[in-house]
Parts: sequence; structure tokens; C-alpha cells
Amino acid sequence: MLARDATVLHCHSSHADLAAITRQADFLFVAVGKPGLIGREHIKSGAVVIDVGIGKDANGKTVGDVDYSAISASASAATPVPGGIGPMTILGLLENTLESARKK
Repeated sequence: MLARDATVLHCHSSHADLAAITRQADFLFVAVGKPGLIGREHIKSGAVVIDVGIGKDANGKTVGDVDYSAISASASAATPVPGGIGPMTILGLLENTLESARKK
């Protein structure tokens, strides 16, 4: 993203006013490992939300860092967990494994 002249901000999950920072994002990438950390108050209308995080809720259900049901009406696009970027992550790992094996 930096190579494309995008302004990139990096925030920690315990930032004093995380929502004030994340609401500025046109594209919000979340990879924290804290289920439901990002809710409606964290995104601006029309933002694209990419949830990379994965965890378990109190019932043991696999969920992401983003409360998908809370943000889905406001976001222009959002990746759910499970079923979002996981398959692409696996594909990337397999490609890297094959490349490493070929080099060996």
C-alpha cells in the first residue's frame, strides 16, 4: 500500500481512542486476535473492512476481530470469519511451500 502512495496507519488494540483512528480509514485491515474488537463505531460508512483475525467467542464459535453483523450494513464490503480470507492465506502458504521445494 505504501508503494501505491497510500497513507498507512498502524494502531495497537489498546490505543486510547481506537475508534477515532479507525473511522478515518477507507480500507480497514484488522489482525489482532481479539474477537469482536471492531464494531459499528469503529468504521466510517462505505469503508472496506478486511478481517484477518480469528478467535473463539464465549460459546466456542470461530469468529473474527470484527463484529460482522454490526458493521455489515455500513461497510461497502467486508470479509466474514470464517469464510473470508482464510482460503487465500492457505493458498499463499501452499504456493510458498511449492516454491521452496522447487528451489531445493
